[in-house]
Amino acid sequence: MYNKKRQIKLILIVTLIASMLFAGNLLAQETEEITEEDTTEEVSDTGAVAEDTSEVAATMEEEGPGGFEAFARRIVGSGLVDLFIKGGWVMWPMLIIVIWALATAIWKAISLRYAKISVYDFLDKVMPLVKEKEFDEAAELCAKTRGPVANVLHAGILKADQDIEDVEKAVENAGILEMSYLEKGLVALATTINVAPMLGFLGTVVGMIQAFEAIAAAGEVEPTIVASGISVALVTTASGLAVAIPIQLFNNFFVSIIDGLIIDMQKGSEELTETLLEMK
Repeated sequence: MYNKKRQIKLILIVTLIASMLFAGNLLAQETEEITEEDTTEEVSDTGAVAEDTSEVAATMEEEGPGGFEAFARRIVGSGLVDLFIKGGWVMWPMLIIVIWALATAIWKAISLRYAKISVYDFLDKVMPLVKEKEFDEAAELCAKTRGPVANVLHAGILKADQDIEDVEKAVENAGILEMSYLEKGLVALATTINVAPMLGFLGTVVGMIQAFEAIAAAGEVEPTIVASGISVALVTTASGLAVAIPIQLFNNFFVSIIDGLIIDMQKGSEELTETLLEMK
């Protein structure tokens, strides 16, 4: 089960990166083909190579950028791309952690959706088998059921014919493993929440440095001189907060789901141990 979930995470990340690279390369190839066709037509019509080259370049500038930038403008819009460019080099590491956090959030949402089951319906099926001492059938049912609750009960049922202390220890060890897996990925989200605003503040400092350098070079203070540096400072700060806020919401949502799963594991393990104690 762990291997399947790891494969889901790897497939999501690889698909996200591969789709971005493939689309960027495809758009770049289309732009190159259009450029070659325009150049050939202009040369055949006028016979002046230098003038044709300048006309093609002017046409390219009017039509807009090609390659990855054109792909980004189509996906997220020109406004966000312009803000990204205006923010400077600080925006690139921020983009990397955004992709990392989004891939982790998608994987986490799928894995938690996979882990969530109706614990009461599951216990209604398992506990009668345990009471009738049909431990093999109960263990098989747990093995066929997805989620951490079934895994914890499976570990306990395998020790059902032994002492209750062995059952409790098996359930506790299985619960620790399941909790560690449920909390996997939250570190990536927490890192993004902390690092994104820090990168934004770093961009703020860089922008203010640029503004003061412009003032020192001009020898006077004018709004047009410092506008560029202040713009960089504001863009990076806003970008850091815009990244951290939704990721924080995702993180809190996942934590609430994990808390519910932990409570379900406790309910299942307590009912199993109580049932075995009554039988013995």
